[in-house]
Amino acid sequence: MSEIVSKTGKKATAKTRAQDPEGTKRNIIEVAMREFADNGLSGARIDEIAAKTNASKRMIYYYFDDKDGLYLRCLEEAYRVVRSGEVELNLDHLSPTDALRRLVEFTFEHHNSHPDFIRMVMIENIHNGMFLERSVTIQQLNATAIDNLKRIYQRGVEAGVFRKGIEPLDLHWHISALCFFNVSNRATFSRIFERAMEGDREQARLRNQVVAMILRFVIEPTELAAIAH
Repeated sequence: MSEIVSKTGKKATAKTRAQDPEGTKRNIIEVAMREFADNGLSGARIDEIAAKTNASKRMIYYYFDDKDGLYLRCLEEAYRVVRSGEVELNLDHLSPTDALRRLVEFTFEHHNSHPDFIRMVMIENIHNGMFLERSVTIQQLNATAIDNLKRIYQRGVEAGVFRKGIEPLDLHWHISALCFFNVSNRATFSRIFERAMEGDREQARLRNQVVAMILRFVIEPTELAAIAH
């Protein structure tokens, strides 16, 4: 059994790689995600990614074709994680108001704990979404997110709790905007106003405010008193 020593000094075996190709791909994606998030698509280097994994440069090209292919796979994985988390919330058993509250809380917390996701989305916006547009996987994942939100919203309208006339896609936009900005602009905001915004106490306060804003936007005015704390 041949033994391979990576540039980092880590030892791996050809047999191990052959036995766990999915594990190897996951390792490559994990490392590549950080590289793309830190350096962008143009700045990331396959040589650097290979050096930080137990994979060779040739193996990376074998699995992902080229750097663009690897970047797209990382982008798909970033969206898969957040959408899988939404599904796992199992919100159908909650009241519409509690379901929406929990979804907003999850989105805020996910983005706060996954800054690489935010950076990947920002990088893709620099490229005008052209890689995302190629991916059927991402289109399907995000269609599911809108369907889930639509189901919560319709239940709320039918129960007379949510006001009519709100597009689920618009609602998703507002939730995303509030939760995204919390990470994407936190560094500049903190320095401009000389106030650290990343602490647990500050984040909890901001999360509660975002939840309150979304609920006040959606809930019928006559029902707002029922959710006041």
